[in-house]
Amino acid sequence: MTDFLSKPCTAFCGVRQIARGALAEVALAVKAHEAGAGGSLVTFDDATGAVIDLDLRGSTTDVVARLAERGRQGGGPEPHAEARGTAGRGRGRPKLGVVAREVTLLPRHWEWLAAQPGGASQALRRLVDLARHADGGRTGARMERERAYRFMAALAGDLPGFEEAVRALFAGDEAAFAARIAMWPGDVKAYASRLAKGAFAEKQ
Repeated sequence: MTDFLSKPCTAFCGVRQIARGALAEVALAVKAHEAGAGGSLVTFDDATGAVIDLDLRGSTTDVVARLAERGRQGGGPEPHAEARGTAGRGRGRPKLGVVAREVTLLPRHWEWLAAQPGGASQALRRLVDLARHADGGRTGARMERERAYRFMAALAGDLPGFEEAVRALFAGDEAAFAARIAMWPGDVKAYASRLAKGAFAEKQ
C-alpha cells in the first residue's frame, strides 16, 4: 500500500461522520454508503483539511486501483522508495531521510553558504533548525488554523456562528471558538476541534 493510500482522512455524509482512517479504507466505506446516502458525501485530508475527490466508479478493486495509480502520479510517494534506492548500500554515511530539492539563491548567498563549516547543506540545515526553534510554534499554529478553516468552509459554512467561529479561529481565541461551534452537529464540532487543536498554541 502506498503512503497515499495510507493517508489519514475522514469522510462525512452531510454533517455525520461515516468513516475515519486510511484513505483506501475510507474510500471503500464511502462507496458502501453511496447508494443510500442521505446527504452529500465528502472526504477530508486530516493533515490539511482539504477535500479529497474520490472516483467511486466500478468495483472496489477499481476504486483502490485508481487511488494507487493516483499516488504513483504524485498523490503520494511510492512505498519503500527510499529503501529500494538504498538496497545493497555499502559502507558510507546513511541517508538519514535526506530529501534533495532545488533551492534558488543569489550568488552572494551561495558564496556565504560555501564558506560555512560543513558546506552549504549543513549551513542551511542549521539555519532552518534555528528558525524553527525561534518560531515559537507560530508556523504550526498557522497551519492548524488553515486546515481547520478549509474543513469549516467546505462543510460548516451554512451553520450558525460560522463567521464568528472563523474570526475567533484566526484571532487565536480558543474560548470564543469553542463557544461559537458549541451548537454545531456533534461530528462537525468534534472534527473542527480536532483539526484546530494546535491553532491556539502561540497564544498560550
